[in-house]
Amino acid sequence: MAEVFILLGGNVGDKHKIFEETRGLVAERIGKLKNVSSIYVTESWGFKSEPFWNQVLIVETSLLPTETLDQGQTIEKLMGRIRLSDHYESRTMDIDLLFYDDLCLNTQLLTLPHPGIGDRKFVLVPLNEIAPQKLHPVTGISVNAMLLNCQDNLKVERIL
Repeated sequence: MAEVFILLGGNVGDKHKIFEETRGLVAERIGKLKNVSSIYVTESWGFKSEPFWNQVLIVETSLLPTETLDQGQTIEKLMGRIRLSDHYESRTMDIDLLFYDDLCLNTQLLTLPHPGIGDRKFVLVPLNEIAPQKLHPVTGISVNAMLLNCQDNLKVERIL
């Protein structure tokens, strides 16, 4: 079994219902939820829009990384995600794989660990809540240290 760290994010629709249903689908289609962060409201990153909700899940899975990615994208579609472009945009649900055990992978389809982890407070704040000592497999830096050194100034506030 692998331990996968997953980021949920969305800013469209009934976010409370969407996040609850998404967690259920992750448990059903990817694996057992081992830990779940609080939900945080954050300013949009990379474009102007309504604030986002973000949450990190730690999931135990028997799926391979690409299978996990496929299931995440299926769940996004089930939750009403429509990709209009390759650019940042508002969405009902976005599912990003942050870590898959300590695997380092760089393919056209998937890069692990997620390349933006250390630059984004909306990732690091919920991740730090449930896994502050998790070490980045490339840099060897803990999540807590990444958060302390993060240059992102966007507001991230716990709401649920």
